[in-house]
Amino acid sequence: MRGFHLSRAWRLALALLVAVAAGGCNNSPYPADAAQRNTLYYTFDERSPRYLDPTASYANPESAYTFQIYEPPYGYHYLKRPYTLVPKSAAEVVKPTYLDKDGKVLPADAPPEQIAQSVYDVRIRPGILFQPHPAFAKDDQGRSRYLQLSREQLGERRSPFDFEHQGTRELVAEDFVYALKRHATTRIEAPVFAIFADYVIGLREYADRIRAEDAKLLAGLPEDARDKPFLDFRKFPLEGSSAPDKYTWRIRLKGKYPQWSYWMAMPFLAPIPWEADAFYAQPGMSENGLSLNQWPVGTGPYMMKEFVRDRRHVMVRNPNFRGESYPCEGMPEDKAAGLLDDCGKTMPFIDTLYVTIEKEAVPRRDKFKQGFLDVPEIERPEYGVSFRADADDSDDVRRLYEERGFQFPLMTDISNWYLGFNMLDPVVGKGDTAEQQVRNRKLRQAIAIAIEWEEGYGRIFKHKGGVAAHGPIPPGLFGSREGQPGFHNPVTHVWKDGKAVRRPIEEARMLLAQAGYPEGRDAKTGKPLVLNYDFQRAITPEFKSENDWMVKQFAKLGIQLEIRATDFNQYQDKTLKGRHQIFWGGWLADYPDAENFLFLTYGPLGRSKSQGDNYANYDNPEYDALYRQLQALEDGPRKQEVIDRMVRMLQEDSPWCFGYFPWGGLAFQQWVHNGKPSIMIRDMAKYYRLDTPLRTRKQAEWNQPVYWPLGLLFALAAWLVWVARRSFRARETATAEAAPVVNAAKGA
Repeated sequence: MRGFHLSRAWRLALALLVAVAAGGCNNSPYPADAAQRNTLYYTFDERSPRYLDPTASYANPESAYTFQIYEPPYGYHYLKRPYTLVPKSAAEVVKPTYLDKDGKVLPADAPPEQIAQSVYDVRIRPGILFQPHPAFAKDDQGRSRYLQLSREQLGERRSPFDFEHQGTRELVAEDFVYALKRHATTRIEAPVFAIFADYVIGLREYADRIRAEDAKLLAGLPEDARDKPFLDFRKFPLEGSSAPDKYTWRIRLKGKYPQWSYWMAMPFLAPIPWEADAFYAQPGMSENGLSLNQWPVGTGPYMMKEFVRDRRHVMVRNPNFRGESYPCEGMPEDKAAGLLDDCGKTMPFIDTLYVTIEKEAVPRRDKFKQGFLDVPEIERPEYGVSFRADADDSDDVRRLYEERGFQFPLMTDISNWYLGFNMLDPVVGKGDTAEQQVRNRKLRQAIAIAIEWEEGYGRIFKHKGGVAAHGPIPPGLFGSREGQPGFHNPVTHVWKDGKAVRRPIEEARMLLAQAGYPEGRDAKTGKPLVLNYDFQRAITPEFKSENDWMVKQFAKLGIQLEIRATDFNQYQDKTLKGRHQIFWGGWLADYPDAENFLFLTYGPLGRSKSQGDNYANYDNPEYDALYRQLQALEDGPRKQEVIDRMVRMLQEDSPWCFGYFPWGGLAFQQWVHNGKPSIMIRDMAKYYRLDTPLRTRKQAEWNQPVYWPLGLLFALAAWLVWVARRSFRARETATAEAAPVVNAAKGA
């Protein structure tokens, strides 16, 4: 035991030396060879995606995964603007055949009122294979290995890659038929079912049948049962979705709906193999986290390899992907920007997409500046704007960014941000009586006047700012009048001296009094008016300043605004149940048409009634009738007239405070090639290319080891050894001096 203190001191000194040496030599959050790997490193925010099942997935954070894994029939040309549809899993972009009520073929320019059906015959590329997955695995006799598993046979497997055998098969037209049928499901949220049911022949009736069939399957099971029998849509034909042959998918629509081609560029219509549905319906799968929501099954360039909830998601190259050629055409400026350098080369270029959680903006930005993130977030369009604002505020920051070669390409793209009111709410919503409807509308109008978007997101929050909106449709789309002389929201602005000027706050206060809340108090009870603001993010310092600003806007009217912040998944649950009151929303265009923004206030798509994307639950029969007209119209005077009437209704009813149209821009390291900002194009990862030797050098250059802690530690270690040695010697000396006394006592 005499050597114990000296040994412990040495071990302590050695441990400290190793720890500081490791920290002083490398501050990377990844393994030592990470920079050399052909891997794209970026982050996600707050929570893992809720839905990766393409039937249910409709949130922007989820698109960062679904568009890399699934292949709808169409996509968009990566470089061309305006956006141009191109084939993906389809062989070509097809034009519909129009039929009259007797089934006779009509000319392409037939009036919409003569068109009874639009028929799309989509030819599927032969030879496309699904990613490796156990759902396709077969034994030597050709029987499925894993489609009849018991709970015991499943065991503790929590990933498709925990199964010994993987398989694949060819993509066929029936996989698209199955995917469209699946929107009639009762098992999961299907946010665009209402739209599809309006057009796909027989889909609404099909949903009634599926509901009845599902009730039979679930009979006798508890409502909260996680294991549910396989609901096989192959058993039930759908008139509007069929496969005349192996590689032809036929869709039959009611009337004329030009926007259908745009829907075929979204994962909602990506193919789903029935085997995957059957595989994940087996006992224990849900309990083990095995479902399409975590482990998608697609034909795209990447597949999910690792899913650690709320921590890490890793997508790797799909070994069965057929490969695509990088485009050789683009806009005039693309060649000078180097965006045509990879013309004709086979994509994807990157092997792995490595995505980790980062809950706050500051550490994410710092990691990007250190070179440990290749892009901050792959799908967010505001980082370029934010970094540029930093550079504008500081010469030192600008110099640093220029020295490090950061790329911040900007864009003007089609998106918006707005403040919405839940029209089902008794205070800010539509109202039950004619009198209450007038009062509630005046309350919404007063709030719309009070919120000075020009100040908040034009001058204060420049990191994510933009141009104040007067309607829901962003500039750049047919039908939008934003920025045109004379166009303004007459509820909130007046046209003066050639520009729109916000109405004075006194007018808002008059409206508030007419609504029954003079000076922000209920005229009947005298109690202050307290409204709830349902914010769809956790409140970080970044968001706190924005929410504080919003509270001040309401305070101008004497209204108390209570912030009810949740994470995005909880916010989704709240809106589905209609428990939100005032909310913050935004929309990144699904397709380049005004209809894609006006459908956000279409009554049948009410969030709390039909799980749609009308989060305001706005329901106006006249507006809905115009929307249905709009869907059949090509760009032209008639379509503009309908859009103008719909926008005017929204301005008057004010289910939204229109907010602003954001500036957009991405942030890339200098070693990331082919980055071009776009909100429409979500399968961007396959186009990116990395210069990993450059990344390795720059990370080392920007993160030089700090050696002074080592010297300090060596000194500390020497001091500990000296102290321990002195203590040891003192103990030995004391023991030696005491020994004769002890011996004398023994001799006595």
